[in-house]
Amino acid sequence: MDTRTTLLAVAAAILIAGAVGVVAAPDALDDPQSTPDRPGEIGVTDVVVAPGEVRGETATLDLIVDLTHRGSTVENVTVRHRAIGAESGLLVDETVVDVGDVERDGERTVNGSLDVERAGGYRLETVVYVDGQRRSERTTRVAGVSALTPSYADAAVGFADGNVWPTVAVSVAETTEETTTLSVSIAVTNRGDEASDDLDLRVLLRQAESNVVADRASETVGSVRPGRTDTVTTTLEVPAGYNYYVDAALFDDDVLIDETQGVANLDPQETIDANQTVQDVAFEVEDFAGNDAAEEGMDEGDASRGERDGAGSDDETPGFGVIVATIAILGAVLLARRQR
Repeated sequence: MDTRTTLLAVAAAILIAGAVGVVAAPDALDDPQSTPDRPGEIGVTDVVVAPGEVRGETATLDLIVDLTHRGSTVENVTVRHRAIGAESGLLVDETVVDVGDVERDGERTVNGSLDVERAGGYRLETVVYVDGQRRSERTTRVAGVSALTPSYADAAVGFADGNVWPTVAVSVAETTEETTTLSVSIAVTNRGDEASDDLDLRVLLRQAESNVVADRASETVGSVRPGRTDTVTTTLEVPAGYNYYVDAALFDDDVLIDETQGVANLDPQETIDANQTVQDVAFEVEDFAGNDAAEEGMDEGDASRGERDGAGSDDETPGFGVIVATIAILGAVLLARRQR
């Protein structure tokens, strides 16, 4: 056999051996830079807490969790949230979110929520489980939950709060010897982005020293455009010569959404400021009697007021009975001393 034939036979033998090797070990021709699938990994990248529905006593905290996944499919993933009182350390609420199988690499968002009381602060614990085994966790702390405004009281409309223009302006519309009619103008501002719905404005006039309500009124606040301030005016009638607090409140479907206060100083010798009281002065409850007694005629309160104003009968001397009683008491004391 010549040399050329020998070389061809050797080459053929090598090709046959290579083909047999490929069949026996197909992975031998794989890309040397490729790697087998890594075990799946999943963990918490970030947790964001946002206020959800806010009620009178409780509030919902929405938790937005970003999960990061790498490698092969991770099966049976769950996320557990717990709210623990910051001061008491007691479990307040717990919820579990079933995520399922996670296949694609990258991040995904999982939403959850917890219900807590609107008081104090909380420690929020988020734990990721894979087939019942803890893989990752994150702790977030929140405080000031009580500052969240309940949904039913969250309104963009409220009383104006200016430095010069008064929120509550009071002027005298009419006066008589016994009563004064006041015109009360109240400024209402829409701080929102949309026109407001109709609201109910309620006004009370309280006598300063006694807190007795002398008169009240209710007006409808129409739609207020965004960023605008409207003035609502109402009239009230009160006994003359007293000082009054002007209490104003805004209601939306009988829900109190804002309140403010002003004053009406009708007593020339005493003055008051909003949210401040001064020394006591004389006050007569009868001056604040309802209209029913006036319609039925003069009652005992009217008679006593007439005596106080000197409007009694001609054959009576105001205060005379008190003077006689005082003299009688002094005489009895002197007589007792002499007998001793």
